[in-house]
Amino acid sequence: MSDQMFPNEAVKKIAPWLQPIWDGINLSVFPSAVLLHGQSGIGKFEFSIELAKALLCEALASATKPCNQCEACRWFDSGNHPDFIALVPETHRKFLPHGDFDAEADSPKKSKASQSDNDGDPPEKKEKKSISIEDARSAIEGLSIGSHRGGNRVILVYPLEMLRADSANTLLKSLEEPPKNTIFILLADRLDRVLPTIRSRCRLLSAPRPDRATGLQWLRNQLNHVSGLKIADADVETIYDEQGGAPYAVLDSLIARHNKDEKDELTIAIQASRYLLQAMSQGARINWLDTADKTQKARYSVLLATMQRWVSDLQSCAQMGNPRYYPKHEAAIKTLAQQARLPKLLHFWKSLIQARRHENHPLATRIQLEALLSQYQQVFED
Repeated sequence: MSDQMFPNEAVKKIAPWLQPIWDGINLSVFPSAVLLHGQSGIGKFEFSIELAKALLCEALASATKPCNQCEACRWFDSGNHPDFIALVPETHRKFLPHGDFDAEADSPKKSKASQSDNDGDPPEKKEKKSISIEDARSAIEGLSIGSHRGGNRVILVYPLEMLRADSANTLLKSLEEPPKNTIFILLADRLDRVLPTIRSRCRLLSAPRPDRATGLQWLRNQLNHVSGLKIADADVETIYDEQGGAPYAVLDSLIARHNKDEKDELTIAIQASRYLLQAMSQGARINWLDTADKTQKARYSVLLATMQRWVSDLQSCAQMGNPRYYPKHEAAIKTLAQQARLPKLLHFWKSLIQARRHENHPLATRIQLEALLSQYQQVFED
């Protein structure tokens, strides 16, 4: 989330459900590489930014870090700290610390590819969701040079699983023989997609999802800082459940909707997910061709996650349980659970898992959606 949108310092603090991880960190004996993993949208990225700032803070060893007052902290907040390198897709650059955007092009650590993302591009250009190979090579190959300020140098990589094979191998070499005073903060939404050789060279930190009450309370507190945003508690809870209990993802979704940004990826995702849920609630009567057509513009991974949560609730209700993700649709889910053929439902669940392993494949989203939704319809047929 953008600091411009949230001037209040409270939004920068560690989320309460991640505080135990923060409390367990000793900055004076920090490992050369950590891998923070957990569900997307629960605050890993914001946590890592605060951690990077603390590692670069130049306050006295006894002081609380980050101090937010030293020169290093001020440089970090302005987005100009020379020893902080962030390898993130274009879609995430807006969430990095930044001050004067005009100064970004002059930053020594920006590649030519990064600089070309600015005013010269047409507004309709889609931002890349993967890490640029040029950025990855430039950052990793430049690690042989000492840090600019003589202290730590921090390399943030997110999402780690989106690194291409050649960039991942270059990163692996740096992890095997880490340069002096260089710290890697690696983030992954899907730990199973990270190379085992990279995992084995990092200290693993598992980021938990908050319980529902804690997540909703935090979310309401953050919404109080958004000028002009008014939303009913019932709507907040519905979207919270639809987003799988990921508070930061919900916050971003609500802000995008508040700003009436119809082209924003989060706005598209939430609209597509809702349409998809309405369609899946029809069971055997689903119009899978129309559903695929109406939702194909959203990220395939988002649609797959929505389907997985829906089917998870179906399986739970089929075994006399209650829906976890979509309690608002409890009546429909329980009715469908009685109609579903359990072997077919389990087979469809396996198909979704398989699809998630290849969700970044360049095949057309619509074709893949049509195949899955057609199979979903058959779950309710003899």
